[in-house]
Formats: sequence, C-alpha cells, structure tokens
Amino acid sequence: MRSAGRTTQHPHDDAPDTAAAFERLSQLPEGPARRALRDELVEAWLPMAERIAVRFKGRGESLEDLYQVAALGLVKAVDHYDPSRGRAFEAYAVPTVTGEIKRHFRDHMWTLHVPRRVQDLRNRVRHAAKELAHTTPGRAPTVAEIAEYAQLSEDEVRTGMEALECFTALSLDAEMPGTDGYALADGLGGPDPSYDVVVDRVAAGPVLRALPERERTILYLRFFGGMTQSRIAQQLGISQMHVSRLLSGCCARLHEELLVVGGGHLAGAAADNPGHAPTKPRSPGEPLADVDQ
Repeated sequence: MRSAGRTTQHPHDDAPDTAAAFERLSQLPEGPARRALRDELVEAWLPMAERIAVRFKGRGESLEDLYQVAALGLVKAVDHYDPSRGRAFEAYAVPTVTGEIKRHFRDHMWTLHVPRRVQDLRNRVRHAAKELAHTTPGRAPTVAEIAEYAQLSEDEVRTGMEALECFTALSLDAEMPGTDGYALADGLGGPDPSYDVVVDRVAAGPVLRALPERERTILYLRFFGGMTQSRIAQQLGISQMHVSRLLSGCCARLHEELLVVGGGHLAGAAADNPGHAPTKPRSPGEPLADVDQ
C-alpha cells in the first residue's frame, strides 16, 4: 500500500500526496475555507474511489451507481480521517470506501431477504470458485473442491451457491429457456371462479329439487345445456313465450326461497359459465334480455 506522504507522484497515480493538506484540514475551524479544502481533498482522491468501484462491476449494479456509492464512502473517509493517528489516508480510505460499497449491495441489491450468514457463505463460495477456476480448466469446480478450498461443509457450499442468484429475480414475463415463447407467468395458477359459487350451489340444491319436473328440465336445458328458448320450446312442444314465463317464474321463486333460507342470491354464474349455475334471477315483470325474436 502506498503512503500518502510521498513527494514523487506518477502522472496517473490515484493516491496523491495530501498529508500536509489533511494536517491543515484538521486545524481549520468550520467555515468556507475548511469546506473548500475538504472538497479539494475529495476531488484529489476520487480516482482511487472509482478504481475500487470498478472491482465490483458486473454484480447487478451499474458502474455509474457504484461510482456514486464509492464517492459517498470517500466523503465519509475524508470527514473522519485523523492524521494524528499516524496512518496514511489511503490505508484508512480503502476499507472505508470498500465497506460502503459492500453495505450498498447488502442493503439495496438483494431482491430476497438473505440472512447475513448466507451472504457470507455466498461471498466465500464465489471467491473459492473464482480461484479454483484457474486450476480446473475446461470445467467448473465441484462442490467438494469448493468445500475443501473454502473450509466449508458441502451443505454450506450448496447454500452459498443458491444465494449466488439472489441479487435479481426472474421476471414473470421472461421467456423460459428451451420453450417457444412460454413465460413463467403462463405456468402460474389463478383463482378458481367456481369457489365463488360453492355456497350458492349448495344452498340452491334442495330448492331446485323441489321444483316440478318440467321446470327443472327447462332450467337444465337453458343453463346446463346452453339451449335457446326457441329450441327448448320445440323440444318440449310448447311456445317460446311459455318457456320464457316459466324461466322467469322459476328464477323468481328460487330467488325468494334462497333469501328465506339465508343462502343469498344466485351468483350470476351462468353469464360467465352456463354449465355451472343459473344466472341471477330477474324480478317479476323485468324484460327478458335473452328471448329469441
């Protein structure tokens, strides 16, 4: 590690000689002069902070955001550095900036909440796999090899490997590998609309069984068979108007009796799925919207 007290600088050196400036900063009272010197020191050491930030690229965060986090860590290092302790500023600033970046990843980059122990396992497994990759060309290191290198159990290695993918979550709209446009959301289930009519169907059972046979047949053909009123009339040998009146009377009767027994009203399931239940009953005298003209 290079000392901040050097007098000779390389043109591209990102650790300038600022020992005298920090001595002045520690003696200046709060005011414009101290703020100006502080800003000069931050600007002088900013290349070093950016160099540290580059080491963390490719981990799910943009390099521009990493620069911002590193700059924040550098400001904290400048504000808290005490030259009287005898340590070079670089020796104090590097762990401060690095810690700020790691804290950013820990607090803001995990899509899932991962315990600190698992985060530590992830870092050890990632480092071990990276080091072992140089000794196992052509293949990835095995779990046993990583465990031996990192001095972990194989179960701990597997836990760390699972945490490697926890920074980002897969979008539900993302196409699944090896499929033809099939997204993850396509495999997710949804609420079953039949649950909404379970109570109504149970309550309606005894009332439907109490209807005369012809009315039950008409309801079955209309709402379970999906037949129009004209077809029902032809099958039963009665007029369409008679079928319409019977349907209206049945629905009104069902409605009233279900209210009496506390079963609620029929849930209008026939409008969405005619094979499950009759539609919500019409009140007497209400025009029939489904009468065939």
